[in-house]
Amino acid sequence: MKMNIIFDSERLYLRVFEAEDVEALKEFWGNEEVMKYCLGATPHEHLPKVIDFYAKCHEEKGLSVYAVVEKETGEVIGGAGFNVPESLEKVELLFHFSKKAWGKGFAKEAANGCIEVVKSHPEVKVVFASADESNLASLRILESVGLTFKGTKWFEDTKQEEPYFEMNL
Repeated sequence: MKMNIIFDSERLYLRVFEAEDVEALKEFWGNEEVMKYCLGATPHEHLPKVIDFYAKCHEEKGLSVYAVVEKETGEVIGGAGFNVPESLEKVELLFHFSKKAWGKGFAKEAANGCIEVVKSHPEVKVVFASADESNLASLRILESVGLTFKGTKWFEDTKQEEPYFEMNL
């Protein structure tokens, strides 16, 4: 199977998720500590459905959340990309990384890659993101890749107010 590489940078690349990635997903989406700010870990038995969902989203909409692969090791170390609602006009940037990848600049590198990717989709007008106010590393990354803090906003899924960021394209 040919890898579907979406973005390539110095230390990593983004590609469409594949069924074989399920073990790697346990290290970020399936990990309670990693997902403590995001409603907790996804049960491991649901991870194959997550892979299918994001692969289908890319196929149908041309944008999705992608596997982040560290070039040096060939390992999937995280997921980064866009949650796409009904319309591509406004998409949500997200990124999650396995604990062993924390503090190495991978999230910022992947988020920058995501911004480059979304700029090639003229139908996207706004990129937005939010993060728990305690997740200072993610909040810094959102600003560093060009999103602007717009205030706090209530999020029904997390049942809390969170710092909210946007970028107009």
